[in-house]
Amino acid sequence: MRARFFYGWVIVAVTFVTMGIGVNARTAFSLFYPSIVDEFHWEHGLTAGAFSFGFVISAIFSPLIGRMMDRLGPRVVMETGVLLMAGGLLLAPLTTEVWHLYLTMGLLVGGGSVCLSYTGQSLYLPNWFVRKRGLAMGIAFAGVGIGSIIMFPWIGYVIGHSGWRSASTMLGILMLVVLVPINLMVRKRPQDMGLLPDGDDHGGGAAAQLRRPTVVVVDPAWAATDWTLSRAMRTAPFWWLSLGFFCGLYSWYAVQVHQTKYLIDVGFSSNVAVWALGAVSLLGIPGQILLGHWSDRIGREWVWTISGLGFIVCLFALIALSFVPNMALIYLMIVTQGFIGYGTTSVMAAVVVEIFEGKQYGSIFGTIMLAGLAGGAAGPWITGLLHDWYGNYIGGFVLSIAFSVLGSAAIWFAAPGKVRAVAGRAHLFDQRAGAATTSDAG
Repeated sequence: MRARFFYGWVIVAVTFVTMGIGVNARTAFSLFYPSIVDEFHWEHGLTAGAFSFGFVISAIFSPLIGRMMDRLGPRVVMETGVLLMAGGLLLAPLTTEVWHLYLTMGLLVGGGSVCLSYTGQSLYLPNWFVRKRGLAMGIAFAGVGIGSIIMFPWIGYVIGHSGWRSASTMLGILMLVVLVPINLMVRKRPQDMGLLPDGDDHGGGAAAQLRRPTVVVVDPAWAATDWTLSRAMRTAPFWWLSLGFFCGLYSWYAVQVHQTKYLIDVGFSSNVAVWALGAVSLLGIPGQILLGHWSDRIGREWVWTISGLGFIVCLFALIALSFVPNMALIYLMIVTQGFIGYGTTSVMAAVVVEIFEGKQYGSIFGTIMLAGLAGGAAGPWITGLLHDWYGNYIGGFVLSIAFSVLGSAAIWFAAPGKVRAVAGRAHLFDQRAGAATTSDAG
């Protein structure tokens, strides 16, 4: 008898809340950034470098987190991330020197964020769903958007009335109070609780199994391989995925970290700049869910490309704002970045697990994310340096456009759809198999 409620949706809910607080606590650096620059008068590149340093630490931690997940499970990984991030946020108000910022917002917050954000959650959440993998991950990751519309105005208010130090302290306390208890509920895979992915029952008969649309193995030899990290690293798809992740996160964080300061520089008020950052994450909610669902129908490569196009249009809009600062371009930037661009997150885990599914998936994904986090570190840092050198952001944004194009191409070369076809394309392979059978019989 089929269970009335599948525990996988509890996992989705915990992930939703964890990312709503954890990811936005890291992103809040973009809101702290103008106040820190104004207070200490440090260079843009040097100050933004603290955020980038956090991504370097995340990149270093990422393979280690993958191994921790494989050996110890998600509860240890999640609670470690909460304690590191909360510690960094609670210590950051003591900052008086630039290295203090790198230690707290960089090492602790950045290092802890790899556990709670897309990287850590992608190490176990895909285990709970197969047919609805894109939809489930889109819903879970949409927590970032809900968190942003609640947290960013609140953080902006606290910064405006009490300063960035008070906002940082409150964020640290919030993480401890909410995230420590709820992450005791997570489990690595449904089989640990006697369940099956998607809430399927253990019976149902062969006929019922055949009626369920599912992922179709296109390359049986590849799918049957026992993928270890060393074996995966000797394949071209591993490196194409690494390049795609590097480029995708480069563009994402080059925009996200500098967006608030840039909008203020081109003449918009701080209120508009803070609202725009929150609106981007807000639109990411339906965007991630819709594009995640579409990825189950049309394929992961198409959704990654659509999301990359969103960032390209967003970056062109930002460049245009330096010449024609008007709200129409602000709206275009928000929609294309949030509703379209953020859809990348709903397929990040899927493009890896559908190529390298197996017992060491955590280690493989964590290592690929090393490249992604390196891109997330390079984007803000290089964009800040180019601003310091040339006095504007145009060169940095043009470079991000080039990376968005390259990243989309890389995912097509990795070709997860040539290993496993998503449920929405399963019928195409059924038809081919039927045609081949008919041809052989004739």
